[in-house]
Amino acid sequence: MHSVHPVANGTRTDHPAPGLPFVNDGRLPLDNPDAIERTGRNQGKGLWGRTDRTRNGGWVAFTTEPKNPSFAWAVYHHPVHGRTVLLIHDRDLSDLHHAWMFEPGGFLYRHGGYWWNGERWHRPGQVLDRAFERYDPRPVDKQVTITAADLLKAPSNAQNASIAKIASFTAPDAPVPNWADHLALWAQHRGSQPDARPLDACIVDFHAPELETESWVDMTGLAKIAAVPTEDMPDLRYGGAKELPEPQEGSGSQMRWSQPVARDWAENYHQKNGPEALLSGTTVYDTTQPAGLVADHNRLRELFHEGLTEPRGKGTKPYLKGDLARQAADELAWTAASSLMYGHDQGFIPHSAVHEVLIAVIVGHLTEDVRRRTETSTSTDDLTPFPASTVKLLTWYIQHRPDSTASILGEICLDARVRLDLDPVQVGALLRQSLHFDSSLDRSTINRLLDMALPPSARPQ
Repeated sequence: MHSVHPVANGTRTDHPAPGLPFVNDGRLPLDNPDAIERTGRNQGKGLWGRTDRTRNGGWVAFTTEPKNPSFAWAVYHHPVHGRTVLLIHDRDLSDLHHAWMFEPGGFLYRHGGYWWNGERWHRPGQVLDRAFERYDPRPVDKQVTITAADLLKAPSNAQNASIAKIASFTAPDAPVPNWADHLALWAQHRGSQPDARPLDACIVDFHAPELETESWVDMTGLAKIAAVPTEDMPDLRYGGAKELPEPQEGSGSQMRWSQPVARDWAENYHQKNGPEALLSGTTVYDTTQPAGLVADHNRLRELFHEGLTEPRGKGTKPYLKGDLARQAADELAWTAASSLMYGHDQGFIPHSAVHEVLIAVIVGHLTEDVRRRTETSTSTDDLTPFPASTVKLLTWYIQHRPDSTASILGEICLDARVRLDLDPVQVGALLRQSLHFDSSLDRSTINRLLDMALPPSARPQ
């Protein structure tokens, strides 16, 4: 739920978010999602509402609050774990809807995106797994879930708390200081609710060793974990915060992260950017370019230099000599080589078409392999390596478009999983084996590349 920050709890929520005030939600028809939607939908300018069924048999419902339209109510009804009622900024409605409907399965979020799916807590979704078109769900180690009953064992005084009214509500700038008192008042209100969920089943928070603040890292620590020079990190002055994980604490230059979150971010950063750094080279102009482009340029430099400096025939002189010939050859070669890479549809060679054809050929080979083994009742555990010509073209592609390495490998694993029911680990191993057999890349480079660029589910377990 990156960048979505609830501003208050509804009084009838089963799972209060710590530090947030409680707002009277008595007007919301919480047992009727369609009625929640109708509260705001088409009721006036700027008002909106929506409801959808979730994959677990529950539902979500949203509505702009007509009495205070800068805010919206968000309700998640879980068929087993009850309901979550939050007040959010109206501008965050679509983001929270996407998180609840399409992210791995969490519906409670704490500490900068840690999420609970009804069974256990997971770290914020950051490492993209293209084989499943989702973020890789990563459970938290040694987690301890904290319930309302746990917190209410400590001394508190409900008389020191109050319930806010929506019409006059404004979002607080900081957590409520005496929140334990507000939680006690919330618990009192539940006494009048029929069939209220037991307090020991009302999830408030969790703790784990990685949430010990002494071990958290700042921007410098995040760069160190990612092995990225500080000057190459996203610049906060120009919107770079959007490229960073949601912090566990702070904002701006004061952001701090747990170390596992920092490591996940580093992993995703290198999945996306690592192939480009690994498969790059330095041109004669001392610039960094894809290794394939550098190789093309160097090859064409020599060909053009030879053509410019050799006599054109008996009794004739070469076109150019010395430094002039070298400079002209370099510039002509760069024009030719870069034209194969850049420009309309990626230059003279349509890289997007090569991308699509490569996927089709590789998945087609897997399809034939699976079909033959099905016909002969042979196990599909031992698939045959891809043809050498296919591997050669795949190597050419990733050397010229290293920034697309994770994309093409992920699409191959996705298609193989969806169309052929092949385990991504099996497909990843076959890609590695085939590249070792027939790629011009050395073994170390292949391993480093695939360790970065393959989807998490396709890497060795």
